[in-house]
Amino acid sequence: MDYLSRGDAPFDEALWQQIDAAVTGAAREIMVARRFLPLYGPLGPGAAFTKIDSYGKEEETGEGFAVMGGRLLSQIPQLYEDFWLYWRDLAHYKNEGLPVDLSAARAAAETVAQREDGMVFYGVKSLGIDGLLTAKGTMAQKRSDWSTGEGAFADVAASVTTLLQNGRIGRHTLIVSSDLYVQLQRIQPGTGELESKRIGKLIEDRLFMCTVLQPKTALLVCAQPQYMDLVVGQDLRAGFTEAVDLNYHLRVLETALPRIKAPDAVVVFK
Repeated sequence: MDYLSRGDAPFDEALWQQIDAAVTGAAREIMVARRFLPLYGPLGPGAAFTKIDSYGKEEETGEGFAVMGGRLLSQIPQLYEDFWLYWRDLAHYKNEGLPVDLSAARAAAETVAQREDGMVFYGVKSLGIDGLLTAKGTMAQKRSDWSTGEGAFADVAASVTTLLQNGRIGRHTLIVSSDLYVQLQRIQPGTGELESKRIGKLIEDRLFMCTVLQPKTALLVCAQPQYMDLVVGQDLRAGFTEAVDLNYHLRVLETALPRIKAPDAVVVFK
């Protein structure tokens, strides 16, 4: 079944391929969470729910019944942004032999990508979705002044130690807001190295800047699939919604949900 109604649009396969390339290319340049979070999926457009298990879940039995303790069932929300392709523009490109300008598709994809990152880090309160910065049970680390001295390196080293002491062993990733990232681009006196490079050696160069983070925000995560992941049902794609006044209304969409199974695998700098 054509769930995205592509067959209802008067577009040939070549144009759909161009739209797909524009959408995925633009989103890939923006998305940050997918660079460090393990993906569970894509499960397909029919995946409406997923289970969220707490780390170390156990089956509970009694009186002839058995249930899985520490398990929640959550809907996988749809993230989307609409855009238009205008019939006169398409006719012009075809008559002149020009490539189709898909700036609107790219802009819509960027919006969805930022929306996904926002959900991963801040959650969606109205939908009951927890993010890495809002989930209960995360660890806290006091953040010193990262614009001078060795404060940033010392803070990250202390947080790595905290994760290891919690048994959260694996890929440690530091994600920072744009202002803190700039503060790390300085030579540490006596080392001849950028502070970001020194920190990178602690975490195997898994340092990312994310523009959706509020200023002065940073967190360190142990992004192993047993601790956290990103569920993907329908991966990012464009679909056709309707034709209005001869123009074409399309939608960039995906279904996705972050799962934080072990909140103590997250250290938030405060």
